[in-house]
Amino acid sequence: MRILFLGDVVGRAGRDAIEKHLPELKARLTPDFVIVNVDNASHGFGVTCKIADDILAMGVDCLTGGDHIWNQKEIIPYIDREKRLIRAQNYPPGVPGQGAFLKDLPDGRKILVLHLMGRVFMEGYDDPFRGADEVLKKYILGHNVQAIFVDIHAEATSEKMALAHYLDGRVSAVVGTHTHVPTADCQILTGGTALQCDAGMCGDYNSVIGFKTDVPIQRFVRKLAVEKLTPNDGDGTVCGTFIETDDVSGRTRTITPIRFGGRLQQSL
Repeated sequence: MRILFLGDVVGRAGRDAIEKHLPELKARLTPDFVIVNVDNASHGFGVTCKIADDILAMGVDCLTGGDHIWNQKEIIPYIDREKRLIRAQNYPPGVPGQGAFLKDLPDGRKILVLHLMGRVFMEGYDDPFRGADEVLKKYILGHNVQAIFVDIHAEATSEKMALAHYLDGRVSAVVGTHTHVPTADCQILTGGTALQCDAGMCGDYNSVIGFKTDVPIQRFVRKLAVEKLTPNDGDGTVCGTFIETDDVSGRTRTITPIRFGGRLQQSL
């Protein structure tokens, strides 16, 4: 199975970059399934119903969130009815939405997308390791599902790497989001699970993690956090990961970083 994953969409620059470059990426890579993280898609904080609909209409199959998933309050009823938008699995019981999405492809193959939130340097979410175990009791890689993709939204690379090793052989890939900077550690672990600590963001890299530079600089220099962060609106780069898995075992054959358009050195 060929899976294209695009990291955190930050503001209009990120949305425009996906609209501009996704058709060519799909033409060149011919993915069977496309996943996009939309945690910062609406002015840098969360996602609206319209933006989610617009990105899905671009030919995206599944949307993942993160720590800003509830910033746009209108998304609370939307996430209950639109199963292709998922929040982290390790929220407490009773939270709207779901933490995993199962898709039957037209040829009969199945892919599961599992979304988790890290706990190091972040709010007190439930245990992501135990949350993954609960889901994987029902879905066995290479048996009742042909691919399992995990988006781990977390600050610490150590936590992301530990999760990947913990799930090695049980999922196809563990790819991180949240830090907005693509990491150079694409690899396949001994059990066949692909790992990249962060796929990077889709947005303007002439910025501070996608945002205009003046407010972040003042926060660091003067310790003043009185103004709201605003996404930068220059030419956006699409960053993500492309994975090919074996349909029998579900393990990954290849993992390739994607950097397309914008400022960064290109990788496709």
